[in-house]
Amino acid sequence: MGKVFAVIVVVIALASAVPIITHHWFGTAIELRPPEDISTHGHAIDEQLSETMVEAGLSFLAAQLVLALFVWKFSNRSANAEIKTFPGGAKWLVIAALALVGTEMLALGVLGQRAWATVYFTPAKPDALQVQAQAGQFAFYFRYPGADGKFGDLHPDKIDEGNSNFFGLDPANDVDSRDDIVSGELAVPANREVHLLMHAKDVGHSFYVRELRIQQDFVPGLDLSVHFTATKVGKYEIVCTQLCGLGHYNMKAYLNVLSQEDFDSWLKQKASEQ
Repeated sequence: MGKVFAVIVVVIALASAVPIITHHWFGTAIELRPPEDISTHGHAIDEQLSETMVEAGLSFLAAQLVLALFVWKFSNRSANAEIKTFPGGAKWLVIAALALVGTEMLALGVLGQRAWATVYFTPAKPDALQVQAQAGQFAFYFRYPGADGKFGDLHPDKIDEGNSNFFGLDPANDVDSRDDIVSGELAVPANREVHLLMHAKDVGHSFYVRELRIQQDFVPGLDLSVHFTATKVGKYEIVCTQLCGLGHYNMKAYLNVLSQEDFDSWLKQKASEQ
């Protein structure tokens, strides 16, 4: 019975690798590939994920084959058979396991640095389009500087969603905020770097656009940022991936990537609506 189990382990392990290698689920038209990449850094993320999947897959198969080998070899051992111990005892097995896992994690970190460096380890360019992103239960709002190129100050005590003052601006006393543009969608020009300045109004949230290969948390009390360059015109969903309350399932917005001319027109229209 033990040898039958060993064979089953090998079969299951090999079968589980088939969808990953072929990128298709068994007997269906479901294609297991990432969504379209619309960013300048996305190819590096995809390459890193592929390398990680290969490394993890090979490690998984090796572990299952070793498990099957031990089951096959020792499942029918008689009750009075001699018990042998590993040379050096369990201590060396633990040391070997730690060294192997440590080397694996270090290698993934070194390789992954290439993918994340352009997003997190380098600053945005000085001429990048700055947009403030605010997350609050259960909506995203985005603010653009007006013609003066400056953001007005935020006043949390003046936030009034009933009057659409989502950022708590004080245009009566703050000249810089009078021409700020607030929108429920994130419109950006294609092929221009965007510097997203992020803050949470209440609890933890997340900014995730799968086509951008970006997922960045909003952390209450911290001002965070991320920068990216979208390369393809279109509309893409922004979702919150942090459980933030009962309305979390419906917290989303849209990234609208436009040509430069269309973006300029969009800004003028939004400015006239403020």
